Amino acid sequence: MKTLLYWGWSSLAGLILFSILAHGEMKTFNESNGTNANVLMVGLTLVQAAAAKGAVCLDGSVPGYHLCRGYGSGANNWIIQLQGGAWCDSIQNCQSRKGSGYGSSTLMEKELAFLGLLNNKAAENPDFYNWNKVKVRYCDGASFDGDSENKAAQLQFRGKRIFLAVMEDLMEKGMRQAKQALLSGCSSGGLSAILRCDDFNNLFPPTTTVKCMSDAGFFLDAVDVSGGHSLRRMYSGVVNTQGLQNTLPPTCTSHIKPFLCFFPQYIINQVKTPLFILNSGFDSWQIGNSLAPPSADKSGSWHNCSFSFRCTASQMHFLEGFKMSMLDALKTFSKFSKNGVLITSGWAHCQAERQDTWFPGYSGAGKAKGIAVAVGDWYFERTKQNSS
Repeated sequence: MKTLLYWGWSSLAGLILFSILAHGEMKTFNESNGTNANVLMVGLTLVQAAAAKGAVCLDGSVPGYHLCRGYGSGANNWIIQLQGGAWCDSIQNCQSRKGSGYGSSTLMEKELAFLGLLNNKAAENPDFYNWNKVKVRYCDGASFDGDSENKAAQLQFRGKRIFLAVMEDLMEKGMRQAKQALLSGCSSGGLSAILRCDDFNNLFPPTTTVKCMSDAGFFLDAVDVSGGHSLRRMYSGVVNTQGLQNTLPPTCTSHIKPFLCFFPQYIINQVKTPLFILNSGFDSWQIGNSLAPPSADKSGSWHNCSFSFRCTASQMHFLEGFKMSMLDALKTFSKFSKNGVLITSGWAHCQAERQDTWFPGYSGAGKAKGIAVAVGDWYFERTKQNSS
């Protein structure tokens, strides 16, 4: 049985720690989402007008999104979820990416399942079920942040333009009348939600409540098991390949190396819009790709820990240090009452997109209902209550 602990720390006004004990009980993002015939499937809309704005995917095709209309009390409320899917950190990798739906809209699935935060059932997504819900497809390879091109390689790095073109299309479809709006994203899309958060807020008048949430997007600038910096090497490649030094926040790039500004910990304190950080302290993607990737784990001793969370005592000690570093990196951010933080202790990645982690449906006295309630409490500024 899972044990859930849920409390607020008054000394850190925006910080909530939600600890899921019995680590092995939380499934990874790549496992089944429990989909069935009753899951909402939403069709793809292509933004044809984006081509004239140069807002195109890596291969030059137009971007796309999936829209499910809201109704009733949610008819004028909007959730925008930015799709994740890693990055391309070299010309060769970006060219390979063109041959997938993450680099070309011609290869995107025509329908996607809406689960978790995008679920349309009140019993499974009580706060947001009847909002307008949008999933923006990711096809630029740099978290919706690039604005350059490589003509020789026939690559378009136009993520920022894609974001703005899709938002313009949605504004014309009713989003400009929004009373409440939430920009979210998972994984590299969670990083996108941080990078584009203030841009999103600037689309609306002051009368609209606008907030952002990053799910599994808090990629930590961490030392790997070999003593190196695997994720730094990847991010340096992304920034240099797509010229992100020209689009990342100048408040950051003016005093540290531009590629470091792709790490959320160096930019979140400058985000003006209310922002919620949702992440696992034992993030499964970061364990396997940042902390103990094969390039850093030559002996393969971390394989079981990285890919199935079967870790030795010494490995768990290392991972506990990683989790504490994550919490430490969020201390200043969490002192701003407008912000929220939810760090879980399960082996997971992208928890707002999974029904079993977003709203597991626990009921009864003294039992927490999961991540959905914590996010709802923050968004709607409901009174925080201590429980265990």
